[in-house]
Amino acid sequence: MLTIKNNGQKVWVTFTYSPTNTVDHVAISGEWNEWKEEPMKQKKSGDYYITKVFKPGDSFQFGYKVNGNDWITEEDCTSVPSPYESHNSLVTI
Repeated sequence: MLTIKNNGQKVWVTFTYSPTNTVDHVAISGEWNEWKEEPMKQKKSGDYYITKVFKPGDSFQFGYKVNGNDWITEEDCTSVPSPYESHNSLVTI
């Protein structure tokens, strides 16, 4: 799930991953940071989240890496093919 808050010059995007099974950790990777894995924080509800700040009009591919192995796309975004025979999520701010 994505939550987007825009103040005109900056856009805060909160990425939330809600696991359906028990997971040990979740990270997010995207074009904005050259695909470096960033650990997501876990809420008491079990959901994982992270908030990033972007410029209006930015567009990025990203995905969630679950337990260091599984690459998951965001249901709220368009899915695009990646060069690794999988898919990435595409978000346009």
